[in-house]
Amino acid sequence: MMPQMDVERARFNMVEQQIRPWDVLDQRVLDLLFRVHREDFVPDAYRAMAFADMEIPLGAGEVMLQPKLEARMLQALAVNPTDRILEVGTGSGYMTALLATSGRHVYSVDIRPEFTRSAAAKLAAHGITNATLETGDAARGWDKHAPYDVIVLTGSLPVLVETFPGALRPGGRLLAVVGEPPVMEAKLVTCVSHGVWNTVGLFETSIAPLKNALQPQRFVF
Repeated sequence: MMPQMDVERARFNMVEQQIRPWDVLDQRVLDLLFRVHREDFVPDAYRAMAFADMEIPLGAGEVMLQPKLEARMLQALAVNPTDRILEVGTGSGYMTALLATSGRHVYSVDIRPEFTRSAAAKLAAHGITNATLETGDAARGWDKHAPYDVIVLTGSLPVLVETFPGALRPGGRLLAVVGEPPVMEAKLVTCVSHGVWNTVGLFETSIAPLKNALQPQRFVF
């Protein structure tokens, strides 16, 4: 385990050398990264790499996203203290903690029960009580607690199904990485009014798809 001084120096370097240069300038987001300790959500075997510019293995073929990508997603979503949030892909629970610290309540769904259990324990250890963790397949939508003010998908989708933007209330925002390797784009979808959405492409990236995500139709000759 790193000494506390080294941990804080590593956290500072992560923000200043990785995240801020990637156009994450919202001070609320930067402050949040100092408040919610990423190293507490990283598997023990990778704790020394908690602040590295890399995806961290979680087991079962899943990973934690790069710190700069998590931060850029948060900045784009502009979470408000009154927001009801859906997170698809709980993973380590770190993004869940960031969202819960920013908004009113997070509903986080993961298809792997071991991730749900582990993340719940970590959130409880941090005193985070405004997150409801559920196990299920939300790759094609999760309207159980809809409508939402914010929806974030921590895995990619080959195609964006309308069930996700359809679960937003007016003014709500959806962040999804859409496409197939090697070309994917982070998209911000805003609900203008019921059934009307505005989509903006933010940046190119590439992350693993959500398990059981809808596949595009392909022509067979």
